[in-house]
Amino acid sequence: MKTLTIKLTSPLQSYGDEATFLRRTSGSYPSKSAIVGMVAAALGYSRDDARILKLNELGFAVRIDQVGVSLTDFQTVVWKKGKGGTKVSYRDYLQDAVFVVAIGSDDDAWIDAIHYALLHPHFQLFLGRRANVPAGVLETELFSDIDPVAALKTVQWQAADWYRKKHRNHSSMILDIIADANLIPTNRTQLVKDEVGSFDQRNRYFEYRGIALDSVEVTNNRFEDNRDDTTHDIMGSL
Repeated sequence: MKTLTIKLTSPLQSYGDEATFLRRTSGSYPSKSAIVGMVAAALGYSRDDARILKLNELGFAVRIDQVGVSLTDFQTVVWKKGKGGTKVSYRDYLQDAVFVVAIGSDDDAWIDAIHYALLHPHFQLFLGRRANVPAGVLETELFSDIDPVAALKTVQWQAADWYRKKHRNHSSMILDIIADANLIPTNRTQLVKDEVGSFDQRNRYFEYRGIALDSVEVTNNRFEDNRDDTTHDIMGSL
């Protein structure tokens, strides 16, 4: 299996786990459907293109390298003229999050084509919502003869330097990995409604797919061993 890893970072990201007019929440990590949508956009597929369904066959895993902070925004919408025609709609986002996504296939040429498309996208790429564009050109890496979970256990920690310094009292960190259930067959599975059925706005729907959880320990190069330092610095936390 050939695997492509993609670093996802942006000031704001949002991966909807609920979509109603009044409230649109965000999951704590990128959904597979969001990545399928991003790949489809890069390849130039329209929302009703049947080729999108084949992208569900990609092996998928995501690693949470930097936990995002939740932000709720709101929009005031006038949907009917006259009294009572104004509604408030809330939107949830993840601030300053960093993820590493891995997609894989036994078809090496397919992964190569997706890799090229992500670096030369046909349509604008975004991280969950149209306003959330990536923070620059995507950082990618290719792996041969390795599945997405194994690849994520190889990639170095991608958190920002300030985040590593924030955790400088820890010599290592445990990062969560969420993957297709068949990639971690020995772990307990659960179902999430995250397999693309259709992106067509007239008939948008998703099916259930199985996921499993894993983790990996990474080294923190900003570790500072202060166990023998008895100096009291009241301003240090600032």
